[in-house]
Amino acid sequence: MSQQQTNNVSIDDIPIDIDNTQSGEVNPTDIPDEIESITRGLAGEHPPTNPLVVLKAARWWYLHGKGGTDPAFQWAIEWARHLATDTPSDVERFDAYLEYLVTVGFADEKEALR
Repeated sequence: MSQQQTNNVSIDDIPIDIDNTQSGEVNPTDIPDEIESITRGLAGEHPPTNPLVVLKAARWWYLHGKGGTDPAFQWAIEWARHLATDTPSDVERFDAYLEYLVTVGFADEKEALR
């Protein structure tokens, strides 16, 4: 049985660095590949349709971004809500998400994410 260190705890294979939680400063090189892939997918033409996958990204952004105010977290929650209820998603929140991804360094402009 493996033992986790107290500063690096996770419920799946995506590590959570407790020392860097909710710093608001996200370095693109620190984003795990799976989270980056889901995050990019949420910005694309064919976003993930599995709410559990979307919530995995939401959790990571909540912990490593700006908490509940993090635009990536908010959009992931909004998209999961859309998947669960089949109601339209908030276009303004999506636009804020794309702008945030540009500031984090995912692309030079919003249009490149779509």
